[in-house]
Amino acid sequence: MPELPEVEAARRALQAVCVGRRIRRCAAAPDSVVLSGVSPSRLESALVGRSILEAKRKGKNLWLRLDEPLFPSFQFGMAGAIYIKGIPVTNYKRSVVQPTDEWPSKYSKVFVELDDGIEFSFTDKRRFARIRLLDDPECMPPISELGHDALFEPMQLDNFTDSLSKRKTGIKALLLDQSFISGIGNWIADEVLYQARIHPLQIAANLSTESCESLHQSINEVIKHAVEVDADISRFPSDWLFHVRWGKKPGDVNGKKIEFITAGGRTTAYVPELQKMMGTQLIKDSSPKPKLTRRESTKSDNSATETRTKCEDVGKREISAKVAKKQEKSKTKIVQIEKDLNIDLVNAASKKRAEVVVRSTRQRKRPTN
Repeated sequence: MPELPEVEAARRALQAVCVGRRIRRCAAAPDSVVLSGVSPSRLESALVGRSILEAKRKGKNLWLRLDEPLFPSFQFGMAGAIYIKGIPVTNYKRSVVQPTDEWPSKYSKVFVELDDGIEFSFTDKRRFARIRLLDDPECMPPISELGHDALFEPMQLDNFTDSLSKRKTGIKALLLDQSFISGIGNWIADEVLYQARIHPLQIAANLSTESCESLHQSINEVIKHAVEVDADISRFPSDWLFHVRWGKKPGDVNGKKIEFITAGGRTTAYVPELQKMMGTQLIKDSSPKPKLTRRESTKSDNSATETRTKCEDVGKREISAKVAKKQEKSKTKIVQIEKDLNIDLVNAASKKRAEVVVRSTRQRKRPTN
């Protein structure tokens, strides 16, 4: 939020009231995060005195074509918005500027006054937006890296189906990829997947032809309708998921329970009863085990008992064999020790007898006085 319909509503409003007007005054906020690669003074000097020839958009990016370069571009991010003093642009879901607030808003990042007195402001409370000053926005990043615009350059069904068949990623993550299709954000992705009855984590390449056709149709219809009503959420169809998907609050849509998961790195609302995972990509085998009859159950229990008994008998035999083997080793060791002791005793006796003989011999040879 904002997404393609909100940014397109801003483009149309600027196109209607600003084209042909000269910029009399400009004030840029000293915000080096939102002002990307350009200082406030540089941005102001590049705009003052220039005439606005056209307001253009691709995906969630908007830029103004002036009577000479450089051109300001606005990447809306999570909370960027265009407000025109005294003129409603759209009914933003989470608007930070109310008619009774100070003007320009304290969240204003660029304020512009035209030569006929018209004033507009680009605001961003969360500071995820980016304002750039570019020679040719369409030929420079990030706009040059965007995929087909979902409104101005819709993919043909054959190309759309073929592209999905080559993608081994979750379908919602793919829809959020601006290099694939530009302009689809979190709420549009949830809405079109709900209307097409597709699980957000479904692998794109595994979608059936019918699912691809349904998704293609849903994208076109949701974006077309949202743009036609200038992204005014009060005019969205009452049966849309949009109205009940916010805040991860328990609820239902058309009588079906909503649940929340993470898909494509974003909080995702979906209806499990309608959006089921298809194919063989479930992590767990959730197929139910067949129930046994009473006879089969008894037979199975008896078989299990017999198996346990056999295992216990085998185990006992193995233990007995190990004990007998250890006992045999112990006997052998004892016998060997006894042999060693006998040898030592014999050797000791022989040595003692030898010593006696030697002493006797020495006594006999001792001379007498």
